[in-house]
Amino acid sequence: MKLLITCLTVIFFSLSASAQDIGSKIPNAIFYNRDNTPFSTYNIPNGKKSLIIFFDATCEHCQKVVAQMSKRIKELKNVNVYMISQDEYRSIDYFMTNFGKPFLQQKNVKVVQDRDHVFIMAFHPKQYPAIYLYNADKSLAFTSSNQNDVPKFFKLINP
Repeated sequence: MKLLITCLTVIFFSLSASAQDIGSKIPNAIFYNRDNTPFSTYNIPNGKKSLIIFFDATCEHCQKVVAQMSKRIKELKNVNVYMISQDEYRSIDYFMTNFGKPFLQQKNVKVVQDRDHVFIMAFHPKQYPAIYLYNADKSLAFTSSNQNDVPKFFKLINP
C-alpha cells in the first residue's frame, strides 16, 4: 500500500511540474555569456515579445527548427531571442554557424550557455527543442517542442 501511494505521489508531482502554464511569467534563471559573465532572465526587458529556444547542438529536431526560423529572421526583428544550450561553447558555435548563422548577426539575439543545468528545473521542457514565446509583459503566450509548430510561433509574433 505504501508503494502504491508513493508511486501515485511521484506521478502526481511529475505531471504537475511537466510544463509552464500559459500566462505564467518567465522563470528566474541564470545562464552564462561567452565571457563567463552571468545573464539572468530577470534582465529580459518588458515591452517586447521574447522567444526562448532551448536546444541541444546534436539534436536533429533542434537543427531543423533553428534552420527554419533563421530563414524568417526578418520577422523576428521586433522580438528578443534567447538561445540557450547546456552544450560547451564549441558545440554551440558549430550549431549556430551551421544551422542558425543569420541569428548571429542580429542585435536582438543572445546565445547563452546553461552550464549549471538550471533550465530544465526552471522551465520544465518536455524535450528538445523547447520553444517559449513570452508576451511583452513576460507572460507565457505559447510553448512547444514540436518542429511543426514553427509557423504557429510566427503567427503569434506577427499577427
